[in-house]
Amino acid sequence: MKVLVFVKATPMSEKGMVSGPGFDKMLADMGAFNEKLIKAGIMQEADGLKPSSAGKRITFSEQGATSVVDGPFAETRELVAGYWVWNVKSMDEAIAWARQCPNPMPGEEGVLEIRPTYSAEEFEEIAGGAAMERDARLRERMRKQKQPKAKKKAKKAAPGKRKPVRAKSKK
Repeated sequence: MKVLVFVKATPMSEKGMVSGPGFDKMLADMGAFNEKLIKAGIMQEADGLKPSSAGKRITFSEQGATSVVDGPFAETRELVAGYWVWNVKSMDEAIAWARQCPNPMPGEEGVLEIRPTYSAEEFEEIAGGAAMERDARLRERMRKQKQPKAKKKAKKAAPGKRKPVRAKSKK
């Protein structure tokens, strides 16, 4: 079961990363927690987000028009400051891991939100054939894009056609 774990934003996180004793300790504690998640095979991906002042919101109207709103956004408690993608057996397991997390917002009330993702099977029940085939093709393309590019083999000079070696001049 794949879940997204959101670290909810706070007024302090909306100011951006500020180094200091509390922040440095949180980074060290969070690093140790992430190591445990990786060792257990739980964490698939994670990142922190820049403050909403660096973001944009795109809104879609019923008539099909879109508009862009520049951050920052007012309701801090509705914002996300970071996320993990976890692979767990159940929501209970996700909760057990989340309870082990150090407070992500030192000096403030930290909040994690756990949201399960839809599985391919659940989408298939709703969407069916063509949409699922397209989704499978797109996922395969994304998987290939994540793979490191194969290095090109160095061209070897044909036998008897060596590159000339320049002699160093003695001055």
